[in-house]
Amino acid sequence: MLVAARDAKVKRFVYAASSSTYGDSENLPKVEDVIGKPLSPYAITKYVNELYAGIFSSTYGLQTIGLRYFNVFGRRQDPNGAYAAVIPKFVIQLMAHESPVINGDGSYSRDFTYIDNVIQMNELALLTTNPAAVNTVYNTAYGDRNTLNDLVGYLKDYLSEYDSEIAKVPIIYGSSRAGDIPHSLASIEKARTLLGYDPQFSIKEGLKEAVKWYWENLSPQ
Repeated sequence: MLVAARDAKVKRFVYAASSSTYGDSENLPKVEDVIGKPLSPYAITKYVNELYAGIFSSTYGLQTIGLRYFNVFGRRQDPNGAYAAVIPKFVIQLMAHESPVINGDGSYSRDFTYIDNVIQMNELALLTTNPAAVNTVYNTAYGDRNTLNDLVGYLKDYLSEYDSEIAKVPIIYGSSRAGDIPHSLASIEKARTLLGYDPQFSIKEGLKEAVKWYWENLSPQ
């Protein structure tokens, strides 16, 4: 993609980076210029993307912006398949009165980021006229963290407004997954300062909208 963009004389290349790049770094919040060692093959590929983008910026003059997405969720997210995200998967299970399985004790936390915040960030990255804002990477997140136990609690509360039986569905706890980092929280100060990023949806606000969409479109009722 970078080669094609260079050859077509594209001015700016905005690409999907990942919070997985922070690897085993225990620093919270995660700041763009402090990363650790990757914990998975996927994380390695995402970091390599950033390295390639940097080289194409310095060597060929192609403007690049990488967006390190943090646990994006929202309406229309596919609950099926090998790479299904945890939120739509849990929603579908709860709507069917099936017990979701949490890996570990549920104390791990993530910076869950609603899709409308991500859309705002994408547009800012594409349209910015600030010379200092290009050829770099940004955390794309809300800037807050919630545990998996918090997440399931919110989902049960919001889904119970449509089906009161969902509140009674028990949660199952399994073993922790190898390579999982315990906690993730993004600093969004760089994006605020250079791009004017101002996320509008907290996890609760985003979940309410997402749950409504799932119930109206994928509910078994």
